[in-house]
Amino acid sequence: MTEAKLLRKQLATHLEGGEAFTPVVEMLKKISYEDVNTRPANLPYSFYELFFHVVFTQKDIVKFSCSDDYTEPKWPDFYWPKEKTCKNAQEWETLKAEYLTDRERLKIFLLDESNSLLKPVKNGKDEQTLLREIMLVIEHTAYHTGQMLVVLRLLNLH
Repeated sequence: MTEAKLLRKQLATHLEGGEAFTPVVEMLKKISYEDVNTRPANLPYSFYELFFHVVFTQKDIVKFSCSDDYTEPKWPDFYWPKEKTCKNAQEWETLKAEYLTDRERLKIFLLDESNSLLKPVKNGKDEQTLLREIMLVIEHTAYHTGQMLVVLRLLNLH
């Protein structure tokens, strides 16, 4: 296996989590819809608010990296939910499905060796390479995974 192929494979593994932090999909199994909107005492966010932010940011990076029709969303307005609570179980299921679909799309794009790791992505400039965008998703998800884990612990769900 070439170094480039090995690097792509390792990055794809890190997109899924579990190497250095709890995979998001494992946390999603531990929280029910009834608990997603609960803000534990002294925390300014719920599991839903954090997860929405992770999903939206990942979706933005996928579109930025892979799409011809990218429009930059306004920061921070679109990156956090306007409504602080998830309206219903169907909305929650849709959000989870979006997370998995976008992560898989990014993983497939990453593993496609015709997509350079070191050249700018479709909507990127000089340093906005595929490698950078993948690392952003990994780091951003890891950061907020820690916060979501705290919420689970405070709700006695971990």
